[in-house]
Amino acid sequence: MRGPARFPRAGRGGGAGYAPRVTSLRRRQPSRGSGSGCGSRWRCGSRWVPVPVPAMSGLLALPWEDVLVPHVLRLLPLRQLLSLRRVSRAFRELVRLYLANMRRFDSAQIAPAIPRAAFLTLLQDNKVLQLLALQSCSDWLTDGELLPVIRQNHHLQHIQLKGCAQLSCQALMAISLSCPNLRRLSLAHCEWVDSLSLRSLADHCKALEAVDLTACRQLKDEAICYLVQKCSRLKSLSLAVNANVGDVAVEETAKCCPELEHLDLTGCLRVKNDSIRVLAEYCPKLRSLKVKHCHNVAESSLSVLRSRGVELDVEPLPQTALVLLQDMAGFAPFINLQI
Repeated sequence: MRGPARFPRAGRGGGAGYAPRVTSLRRRQPSRGSGSGCGSRWRCGSRWVPVPVPAMSGLLALPWEDVLVPHVLRLLPLRQLLSLRRVSRAFRELVRLYLANMRRFDSAQIAPAIPRAAFLTLLQDNKVLQLLALQSCSDWLTDGELLPVIRQNHHLQHIQLKGCAQLSCQALMAISLSCPNLRRLSLAHCEWVDSLSLRSLADHCKALEAVDLTACRQLKDEAICYLVQKCSRLKSLSLAVNANVGDVAVEETAKCCPELEHLDLTGCLRVKNDSIRVLAEYCPKLRSLKVKHCHNVAESSLSVLRSRGVELDVEPLPQTALVLLQDMAGFAPFINLQI
């Protein structure tokens, strides 16, 4: 009878394409992304026998987690990464690994309007996001798509939800509970924001430095006062296009936020000169103030800020016209320059 088959050692005999003839084999999978190109190994009895296959070449031969993900893929726009996924299964896995570890996601980098299915696929494995900008998802984004992403990303520092009108106050509640390190938040034109959800944000996200509440028309002075009392590190605040905001909110903002640099009060019809004077007194670091269409704000209160070099969005009355009016009526300092 014939004795048991003898197998040559790796690299001896049989040539590069040689493989032993066996009746029962078990396969050991190579480590993903190793870039070694050694192929598979098959078990024959008590021995592992290498079966050479073509090695990885080109881009995929580089270490994935140490080189490709942190140093190469991060330089590509998301739109190109999505195209790269369609090249092969290996590239699909590589891009999946990158998406699970990326720190910034801006939907505007993909397309003017990103599809819902693409959004769900891209972020389903990510738990390390620091920036999330979804303004180009505003046509379809609801709590159902946003909440799972928020709840699994506790390191978010910047969230952009401008114009996402189909969300609800539950979204803001989830942000406040899941993102304690939040620094910047844009809720512009999100009319679903109410006083209760804003209070929750103020209680849990005290490190906020910039908040955009443009056209959040449910908010009144009381809610704004609560926010600035809890979040005294604010450097930028927008209360624009809200007729409910008045002097009380502006004065409390000035007294509680000494680091304030930018304030937008565009279209806040109840804001008057008194609160602008308080702002000038308590906010020495103020760099810009927008008061366009604030018809009760006059040059008499803005002149102090203007003399300090604060950027204003309304022009002063020409000096010649000011002298003429003063000669005629003697009340030029009280004239509303925005009429």
